Amino acid sequence: MSTASSPPEETLASVVIVDYGLGNLRSVTRGLERAGADVEITDDPAAFHDADGVVLPGVGAFREGVENADPLREDLLEVAESGTPLFGICLGMQMLLTTSEEGETDGESAVQGLDLISGTNVRFAEGQKVPHMGWNELEVEREHPLVEGIDGQYAYFVHSYYAAPDDENAVVATTDYEREFPSIVANEAGNVFGTQFHPEKSGETGLRILQNFVEICAEE
Repeated sequence: MSTASSPPEETLASVVIVDYGLGNLRSVTRGLERAGADVEITDDPAAFHDADGVVLPGVGAFREGVENADPLREDLLEVAESGTPLFGICLGMQMLLTTSEEGETDGESAVQGLDLISGTNVRFAEGQKVPHMGWNELEVEREHPLVEGIDGQYAYFVHSYYAAPDDENAVVATTDYEREFPSIVANEAGNVFGTQFHPEKSGETGLRILQNFVEICAEE
């Protein structure tokens, strides 16, 4: 495996970043390219199916993210069903779950996520400082190729809600912020996964995760 300081000299896999109007696409693109991916930013479903892996980025509110991505919902579900790796980042990870408490406190009805990982996104407890912002430690809870070599490393977070999967086996890594919460989740098949933190802002740790992702894509 290439180290973070020596990116691969050749392209290892083709990766599509889903452009649905939300997300820091440039920095994710740069990180993936450093990790050895040939990256395309697009909202064309045909490209999703041709790629070795698909990234669903995201910043902002759950409702806006789901509504923006809704025209691509069936295509993203097909990506997951086909076995192609689907990687959600921050809001993108939360959108992999069934629903979110976000919006309900404003009197809005819940909106449906992709439901690829059964569960709900919940707000940090009353009295906790939100958003949870800055560097925090990752504790790997179970094996998954995405977390190879990152146990005990630090990643960069900005969020007020966190994933609460119905199945505890969906939790790949946790982080402590006055309470333990899932910072990396994955579906049972292992090809749908997400990070609550931003790997593209997480230095060497984040680059290692992006390299792990590209290697997963290359093996498909």
